[in-house]
Amino acid sequence: MPQKNSNKKVKWISHYTNNQRILLVGEGDFSFSDCLARAFGSATNMVASSLDSERTLKTKHWTSQAHLQSLWSRGCLVLHGVNVHDMDRHPTLSQMKFDVIIFNFPHAGHYPPLCEQDTKLIERHRKLLEAFLKNGREMLGEGGEVHVTLRDDHPYNQWNVMGLADKLGLVLKEKVEFLKQDFPGYHNKRGGGVKSNKKFPLKECFTFKFCLAKSAIFVFDKSRNQRKFIMRELGR
Repeated sequence: MPQKNSNKKVKWISHYTNNQRILLVGEGDFSFSDCLARAFGSATNMVASSLDSERTLKTKHWTSQAHLQSLWSRGCLVLHGVNVHDMDRHPTLSQMKFDVIIFNFPHAGHYPPLCEQDTKLIERHRKLLEAFLKNGREMLGEGGEVHVTLRDDHPYNQWNVMGLADKLGLVLKEKVEFLKQDFPGYHNKRGGGVKSNKKFPLKECFTFKFCLAKSAIFVFDKSRNQRKFIMRELGR
């Protein structure tokens, strides 16, 4: 269970502190998690996870091994095989609440001959984002936030992260430019099998910070046969 370090000196790196219970999902080579852990000096407040198994990581992201060793040595709980589509029901995570849940550069994978501009692939990305936002929402503690870092140029802005969040009763608290130099040692890695340990261009990247509405109720929309939110007061 990640612990708040309320009795220790607060240490910051960009938006994050060692006094937050932090969950990171979709990690590539775990360099982002390791960057936070090194800044804090301890990672007992963190859970770092990947979709890939530890065995797969050794071949797909072979640079992960040093970062994993660093995280383990600082007390981080590391989990593999965590899928954002059902992470709120994960046997370990389902009993936890977090102050911040982070997904950096989500990507639904590569499906040749589809390219990033193709509608079918954009829809896959949207479904991935929606699943993360929906399940992440259920795992937030009081005042918690979900953070998604994305490119905001074409075609990535077609993923419509703000529209997806709004549909789920999440409010945009802040949108800030993502600067890689703010996270020393972080290496953005491709998620698919094609050149998976290679970096990708970071252009017009932003971190979208979403929080729950202070007052939101569910109603049932008979026309669509689904629940939806009605927000009475926005939480900022």
